[in-house]
Amino acid sequence: MLALSAVGDERPRPRVLVVDDDEGIRELITSALAEEGYDVTAAADGAEALDVARRCDPAIIVLDMRMPVMDGWQFARAYRALPGPHAPIVICTAALDAREDARAIGADGFVGKPFLLEDLLTAVASHARRA
Repeated sequence: MLALSAVGDERPRPRVLVVDDDEGIRELITSALAEEGYDVTAAADGAEALDVARRCDPAIIVLDMRMPVMDGWQFARAYRALPGPHAPIVICTAALDAREDARAIGADGFVGKPFLLEDLLTAVASHARRA
């Protein structure tokens, strides 16, 4: 688990949970969100993310769908079975049917891989304003 937060800003920052089994993508998203001022926690699979979500109460979840141990579908079901409220989920996946995957789990948004970092930041920011 990796946690980063912006330094020198006293305002509470929305906590984003980034869940992706690709270490490079996870680090890229984590760093970019931290630079934007989010408090970021990362997990390498759905099982780790579920444990983190129980402890840190994220405001937004950025979720890959295809991961070992516990995939995005399993994570979404288990996460939504926890007592609420529940954070919005933004899917970030390479699946050709990302829009369908998002609908299947009731995600609040999706960004397909490969992605423009600006598109992901915009998706997270739109949900952060509501969180």
